[in-house]
Amino acid sequence: MSYEMLEIPADAPWAAELSARVPCGPTAELAALVGHFRALTSPRPAQKWRRTCLDLLAAAQAGGLVAEVLRDLAEGDPICSQEHGAHTAWIGGRYHYHYVVHTNDGDLARGVIWAAALAGGSDTVRHLGALALRVSGAERGTIQDLKLSGAAINALAETGDPDSLTELWRLQSKIKHRALRKQLDTALTTAAGNQGITPEQLVERSVPEHGLGRDGALERKLGGHTAGVAIEDATTVRLTFTRPDGSTARTAPAAVKDEFPEELKELKAYVKELRATLASERTRVEALMSTRRDWPYDEWRRHYRDHPVTGVLVRGLIWEFQDADGTWQAAAPGTEPDGSPTRVRLWHPVRATPDTVRQWRERLMADRLRQPFKQAFREIYLLTPAEERTHVYSNRYAAHIVHYQQLYALFKARGWQANYLSGHEGGYHGIARAEFGDGAWRALFHHEPSTDDFRYSPDHAATDQVRFERRAGRQWRAAPLTEVPAEVFSEAMRDVDLFVAVTSIAADPQWTDRGEDRHTAYWRTETFGELTATAEVRRAALERIVPRLKIADRCRIDGRFLVVRGDLATYKIHLGSANILMEPDDTYLCIVPAGRSPRTGGQVFLPFEDERLSLILSKALLLAADTKITDVTILRQLRREPAG
Repeated sequence: MSYEMLEIPADAPWAAELSARVPCGPTAELAALVGHFRALTSPRPAQKWRRTCLDLLAAAQAGGLVAEVLRDLAEGDPICSQEHGAHTAWIGGRYHYHYVVHTNDGDLARGVIWAAALAGGSDTVRHLGALALRVSGAERGTIQDLKLSGAAINALAETGDPDSLTELWRLQSKIKHRALRKQLDTALTTAAGNQGITPEQLVERSVPEHGLGRDGALERKLGGHTAGVAIEDATTVRLTFTRPDGSTARTAPAAVKDEFPEELKELKAYVKELRATLASERTRVEALMSTRRDWPYDEWRRHYRDHPVTGVLVRGLIWEFQDADGTWQAAAPGTEPDGSPTRVRLWHPVRATPDTVRQWRERLMADRLRQPFKQAFREIYLLTPAEERTHVYSNRYAAHIVHYQQLYALFKARGWQANYLSGHEGGYHGIARAEFGDGAWRALFHHEPSTDDFRYSPDHAATDQVRFERRAGRQWRAAPLTEVPAEVFSEAMRDVDLFVAVTSIAADPQWTDRGEDRHTAYWRTETFGELTATAEVRRAALERIVPRLKIADRCRIDGRFLVVRGDLATYKIHLGSANILMEPDDTYLCIVPAGRSPRTGGQVFLPFEDERLSLILSKALLLAADTKITDVTILRQLRREPAG
C-alpha cells in the first residue's frame, strides 16, 4: 500500500506521522480511516461521520496518531512554496511564501482535526487553538487559510473540554477577520450549550487568569534578578525588575537583556496580552451597567471578585447583595457584605435615590477612591415628558453640529457600528448602532452631513433622533421609549451625550477665529448653554473638589460656571465646554490646551477620568494666578488688545 493509494502528501511536514505509518503498517483499517478523513467536505461533520470516525480510530488504534498530526499542524514546519507550488510573494529575490496545508489536502487535514477533537487528549485544546490562530492571518509566518482555521475553531467548540472556553476567549481577542470572528461567536455559544451554561456565563468563565495569583501579580526568576508583573489598577499593568541587591527598576537591567533575551521577549509579550485582557474586561464589566443581571453569591465571588484580572476591577465598584429575606443592600468598594448574601448585582445610580447617590459620592471623595469607571459619579438619563410625547424617538441630542471625522472615530472607540457619510448614493444619511442589555436592546443614533457642499466626506455633521429597537429572535423591532428599561435608556443616552459633548464645535475654543460664519450662531448658543447630564456630574464633582484646592478662596460655582477670581480679571469657565468668559462684559477668552492631557499639578484627586474636568481645573489654576501668565496670546486678550 503506497502514499498514492492513501493519498497522503509525502513531502508535507504535518503529514509526516501519517506517512511513517504506511511502511510500518499499511493496514486496511488505516486506509479506511484516511479515506474517511478525505470524505469530510463540510465545515462540521454529521453525527454519522463522527460515529464512524470513532469506530475507525479504535480499529486502527490511531488515537495517538491523530493527536501527533494535529500537533504538527499547529507547531510543525510550514511548507515552502519555493519548492512546492506556485510563487506569489516576492521575498529575497524570488516569489516565495509559506503555508501549512496544500489546497488539495484540505479535506484530509480537516478530517484529522475533527478526529483529534473527538479522540480528545491533554493537549488537544491547546493545539486546536494554536492552529486556528496560526492560519487565521493574525500571525506572520504562514499565509491565511480560513477553512483550516474555521475547522479548528468549530472543533474547539465541541470538544467538551472546559479549557476550550479559555482558548476560544483567547482567540476572540486575537483574531480580527470578520468571518472567523462570526465563527468564534457561534463556537462560544455552542461550547456554552455543550457545557450547560448560558452565553453570558460562558464569557465570564472564559476570562484567562494568565497564571496570576489572586492579588493580580506573579514573579519569574531570571538568574539573580526577579521580574515582577502586577496589575496596579484598572488601566495599569506594571513590569518591574528586582536586582540581587534588592533595588528595583522598570527597565530590564543589562544582565537580563544579555543573558535572557528570549525570556525577556516572552515576558514583554505576556504583559502586552495581560494589558489587552484587562482592557477587554474593563469594557465588558462596564457594559453590565445596562443589564439587570444578578449572580448567585458563590458564582460571583469565584468568577468576579476572586478572579486575578476581573477582581481588580470588581473590588473597586459598588455592588448590591441580597440576603435570605430578599432585601438588597449596597456595600462600599472593597468591603465584604453583611450577613450571608445569596445573590449579587452591580449597583446603578439610576435605581437609587438622589440622597443615596450623593452619599456614595461623598464617600468616594472622602476615602479618595477612584473607580475603574464612572459608577457613583455616573450620569443618569431619565425619560422626559417631551420624549414620552414623541413616543418612539428622542430629540434630546438633535440639531448639534459636530466634527464628523472625530465623531466617526468615537463611534468605533465606543463599540458603535455606523455607515460612513460620503458623497456616494446612500451616504447622506448615517445611523450608528449599538447593543445594550446583554444584546436584547439596540440604540440607533441618526446623523447627516451639515451641508451638501463636500466632495468626498463632510467635515461636519448634524445630529438627529435617537431610537430604540428590541430583539425579536434574529430580527429587530422598533420599541416605544416607555418600554425601554431604565438602565438601557440611560446607558445609551450617556454614549450619545458623550458623542455630542466631545465632537461638537461648541467645544472648539478656536471656532470663532476660523472666519467661518455658517455655524457661528450654533457655536454661540451652545458653547455657554445649559449643562448636559455629563456636565451636571462634572459640577457635582467640582463641588467636592474645589474646597480642597489651594485656590479654593478664589473659586465658586455659579450655575453653569466655575467662577475664578484672578488679579487682572474674574473668569467664568463653562462646565460643559470649558470655554471662558471674562467679567463684567462676558468677553470671550480663548485658551488652547498645549497638550492632550491637561495638568492639574498632580495634587488634585479626581474620582474618575474626565479630560474636560482636568482641563477646567488646569484653566482655573492658571487664571487664579493670572499675573504669572507669560503666554503672549493670552496676555493680549487680558489687556483687551486687538489682534495683530
